[in-house]
Parts: sequence; structure tokens; C-alpha cells
Amino acid sequence: MTDQIIPIVIALILVVIAWKVLKGIVKTVALVAILALAAVFVFGGFA
Repeated sequence: MTDQIIPIVIALILVVIAWKVLKGIVKTVALVAILALAAVFVFGGFA
């Protein structure tokens, strides 16, 4: 359980940083990439 919480916390921190720093389509792409990587790490791959 703890192994799944750490990447989620890291992803949330990266989302906050991307939200504040980036703008426009770059922000959208960065947010999708961050969340996709977190999902792959937590769930072990694409379903």
C-alpha cells in the first residue's frame, strides 16, 4: 500500500508545479503525461 502512495504524492507535486509554471497546450500535455506515468507505475501497466 505504501508503495502506491509515494508515486501518487510525487505525481501530485509534479501536477502542482506544472500547473503553476506551464501554460497552454504544454501544460495539458505535461499533466496528461504525469498522470499517465503515475497510473502505469501504480497499476503496473496499461489495462
